[in-house]
Amino acid sequence: MKHTVFTTLAALSITGAAHAQSVEITHHEDRAGMIGSSETFTGTAYVSPVFAPKMNDVSAGEVTFLPGARSNWHTHPAGQMLVITHGTGWTQERGHPRQVIQAGDVVWCPPGVEHWHGATDTTSLTHYAIQAGVDGAAVTWGGPVSDAEYLQD
Repeated sequence: MKHTVFTTLAALSITGAAHAQSVEITHHEDRAGMIGSSETFTGTAYVSPVFAPKMNDVSAGEVTFLPGARSNWHTHPAGQMLVITHGTGWTQERGHPRQVIQAGDVVWCPPGVEHWHGATDTTSLTHYAIQAGVDGAAVTWGGPVSDAEYLQD
């Protein structure tokens, strides 16, 4: 699992310029996490940056959703990779059935596809969310996922 995460992060981060640069270390305590905004999440979600979007506008965050928590509907102009590290959750593409995701799964959300992801109503979920920006934007947020949408099989 860790190999998948680090391979993905490494591949994304080395796609930029190939000239020599110095190694940069960002320590865990320097990357303060926060509770996700009620403007983009329903329920309690903790968001911690993994690294800043310094190379090719690629950013990553570790997100932990408590039971019942989920993102709003949203899209990504360059797509999004979710690497599920703990727990069980749900994801759904607009107009398609909700799908179960669990530790060890990797989810690819193609560019422009409206979707949401989060915990189930009884279990928590943690994932790494990795996305690239286009013209400075990595996500376009939509409205909340209603309780009826969230609980519909």
